[in-house]
Amino acid sequence: MNSNPILRADGLCKFFFVRRRKGTLSLFPEHTTVKAVNDVNLSVNENENYAIVGESGSGKTTLGYILARVFEPTSGAISFRGEDITHIRDQKLKEYRRRVQMVFQDPGSSLNPYQSIESILSLPLKIYEKMGKKERQKRVAGLLETVHLPPEIMKRHPGALSGGQKQRISLARALALNPRLLILDEPTSALDVSVQAKILHLLQELKQSFGLTCIFITHDLIVVRNLADRVAVMYLGRIVEMAPAQAVFANPRHPYTKALLSAIPVISEEEKQLLPEEVILEGEIPSLVNPPETCPFLSRCEEKREVCERSVCPDLKEVEEGHWVRCLSVS
Repeated sequence: MNSNPILRADGLCKFFFVRRRKGTLSLFPEHTTVKAVNDVNLSVNENENYAIVGESGSGKTTLGYILARVFEPTSGAISFRGEDITHIRDQKLKEYRRRVQMVFQDPGSSLNPYQSIESILSLPLKIYEKMGKKERQKRVAGLLETVHLPPEIMKRHPGALSGGQKQRISLARALALNPRLLILDEPTSALDVSVQAKILHLLQELKQSFGLTCIFITHDLIVVRNLADRVAVMYLGRIVEMAPAQAVFANPRHPYTKALLSAIPVISEEEKQLLPEEVILEGEIPSLVNPPETCPFLSRCEEKREVCERSVCPDLKEVEEGHWVRCLSVS
């Protein structure tokens, strides 16, 4: 792992403590702990596209919220450019959020429907910048131009925009304060295929123009293949494989990664040859309330060995340079 990354997480955990209301029926005890993110270590290099992938419920979005300091971690540490920001408050947290912005999954629900686009894009400028109304309007028009939207759109409300336009507004809002790092949660999941391609092209263009580092949280491996420099694969709150994107697609090592890649839709035999043999996952997904002490993928793994059932959850190990896997079956 890079010794001097822009963002680093060490032993990061996020547990949600849920108390069941009296009188309600539940299979779980009155006090429940959901281990959404469990002992995650990662480092993101300056100017790279880093993808965090996995099924729904794998913990990838929660991890993104922790890195953006929307959530505070239960334990572990986060550093930004060498500075510990795990428990910062007040002015320091405000400054961190200026430098690290998050683009949320559903642009429709993250944009206030009662405000105009001008008001939405002006809000961060009002909070962080000292500028007059005319200067703010000029800045808003510039932001709209940056994401390829006409200036007259600033008088509209989110309900009058298409899904692609809303996503561009979300990107413009995130860019308003010239951040160094963007965390994008499923940036294309709510869009049709033709609009997805345009948004992905725009993201690459913005990355080059602004010198951005980007963390993509997604289940869409097509997005990962087109954009990512490195990939972390999450399962049940843990990273199970981490490697350069090219290595993940050319030589996936963890059984779960192989299953994910084998499910990518293809339209030709040539594309099919580039993917692992189809893997149909069977077995029960363990609960985040009571995760197993062994490998989290054990109950669904076709490559498990006897040692896997006797051992505690293994640590990530480097099987090739820069290629880390959490699996006892991989040497």
